[in-house]
Order: sequence, then C-alpha cells, then structure tokens
Amino acid sequence: MEYIKQGRDILLKTPDLNLDETLDCGQAFRWEKTGENTYRGAMLNTPLTVSAEKDYFRFSDTDEETFLNVWVPYFDLETDYTAIKEQLSRDSTLEKACAYAGGIRLLRQDSWEALCSFIISQNNNIPRIKGIIGRLCEMYGGFPSYGKMKNVAPDDLAPLRAGFRGKYIADCVQKLNGGEIRLDEVKALPTDEARKTLMTIKGVGPKVADCALLYGMYKIDCVPMDVWMKRVMEQFYPNGFPDFVQEYAGIAQQYLFHYMRTKIN
Repeated sequence: MEYIKQGRDILLKTPDLNLDETLDCGQAFRWEKTGENTYRGAMLNTPLTVSAEKDYFRFSDTDEETFLNVWVPYFDLETDYTAIKEQLSRDSTLEKACAYAGGIRLLRQDSWEALCSFIISQNNNIPRIKGIIGRLCEMYGGFPSYGKMKNVAPDDLAPLRAGFRGKYIADCVQKLNGGEIRLDEVKALPTDEARKTLMTIKGVGPKVADCALLYGMYKIDCVPMDVWMKRVMEQFYPNGFPDFVQEYAGIAQQYLFHYMRTKIN
C-alpha cells in the first residue's frame, strides 16, 4: 500500500481492489454508486467518496488520520490479498473464482453496524435493506449507536418500514444496552461460542450471526450460508473446504459467492 496526500484527498496505490466488486457485492449496505468509478458511503457516521482513477484510488475530502484509522482498516488494506489468493488458488474452483473477481476485499465494519444491518437483511433484497438503513439514519440524524436507541420499542421503529425485523432490532438493542451481550467480549470468543451468543438475540440465526462475525468482527473462518453458498458447497465442496482453505474460509466465500451468483448462473 502506497499513498500520498493531495489537498483534502488521499491518493492510494494498492493491488487487489475493485470498487464494484467490493462495495456492491452484498457485504455492506451504506454505499451508492454516484459515477462510473465513484462510490459515496459511510462507516457509522464517517462519510467517504472514493473513486477509481487510472493509477490510483482517490479518497476524497478526508484527512490522513481518518484515512489511516478508519479507511485503511475498513478496506483491509494492510492484508496481502495477493498471497491469500495464491493460497486459495491451489483449489481449481477457487482459482477460477479468484481470477474472475480478484478485486474483492473484505470490508471490516463496525461490529454494531454490521449486526444491525444483517438483522435488517433477513429475507430482504439489497434496495430494501438500503432503504431501511437510510430511514434509520434519517430518524436518528446518522447511524445511531445502540445506546442512543436505548428503550426503543418495535412500534417506535414503524417509520423504518422494516416489518417483523423491527422487533428483532429492538431485542438486539435491549440485550446490548442491558449488558447481556457485549460485542467486544463476543469478538474475543472462539467462533462457535461467539455464534451461539449472537443467536440469543431474537431473530438471529446462523447466517445472520456468521455475517455479523465475518464482516463486523473479522472472524474469517465464518462462512455465511445463503442459497448461493449452499449451491457452491453442494456442487464443488460436498465434503467441505480443503484444509488449506480453512484459514481464509470467509474470504474464500466472498470470491465463491460472487462467482456463483454472477458468472455460473
């Protein structure tokens, strides 16, 4: 990773990053494409416009401290995805998937934002998910902390038009504010225990829990199983991933999900 400051912009040179593949593949819901190679979005309440230009990526209207402390971790820029893809490509299917969409990076999101977002994502499509999250931000003047939502009731969330998900959000907020679940402690647990803990939240099943753990806590051994990944596993890995994939199973899932959803089907 190399970068330089240019006024209020940061110009980044890095391999293995494609904005379309990373920001529009269903792992985060705060990004909108505003131009041919430009996205506008946010992590919690830190906004960003990022563009792919000829030789670099332009992170617009951000200072160096925010770039280093927010966006470098968020885009996982200190991880060597070239080496990860080389390891995963020892498997023939993953070799094709990595070659097809090698610019996918895992977005390391805030744990609360990821958990809330994937509760909203249940049995939902991406435009509706984005709409609900947008209305949540409008209601609270930005993406709210769970502390700011303390004592919220499902009926209070009716303006979100989230349907049955409103009661799940309210239960999650109640458990977090009551100390029944502490996200920093969940992050430190072994993955199986962390999953079980998150599944004590009303409406959180294995898939939502694994999404929260993978995208919000960087537990890269998690493989969220939706209809596309179930097809991948049935068709290519009926006995599970090879041992050399396990270390990066969650990242492998990103390549395979995109490959199955957009290339094979």
